[in-house]
Amino acid sequence: MTARMLPAEADGIGRGHERPVRIVVDGEEVVGTLGQSVAGVLLANDRIAWRTTARDGSPRGLFCGIGVCFDCLVEVDGVPDVRACQRRAREGARVRTTPADAEPPGDAELPADAEPLADAEPLAAAASECPNVPDAPAGATEESGTEASS
Repeated sequence: MTARMLPAEADGIGRGHERPVRIVVDGEEVVGTLGQSVAGVLLANDRIAWRTTARDGSPRGLFCGIGVCFDCLVEVDGVPDVRACQRRAREGARVRTTPADAEPPGDAELPADAEPLADAEPLAAAASECPNVPDAPAGATEESGTEASS
């Protein structure tokens, strides 16, 4: 047991009938409680960081805990970029963390037959001609910048 996971008899809330759930993290079986998120199981097993940033290799793990920040990304059962704080741990799930020496996704080579990105100028010109995107608030005139009188 770790400080993050109390034994049932020491739990002041009165729980005690939880069912264990076993997941495999980077080839190692770890145990959590049924209903915990993958992040909760990782934290309960003393794993506080499970990926690194692409820029400088800084460790990342759980930050916001509500699925907003994307710091807790892992691969679950072959599905990449799963937010560990949002995915419930289920029996037998296979979780893969990002190894520290992994190549950042932004540095991957493009396939030889990949199309180049479109020039942004035609897109900007098309947006400026769109009637649904006004340049000024409705009712304003270009000359005065104030609302037109009726």
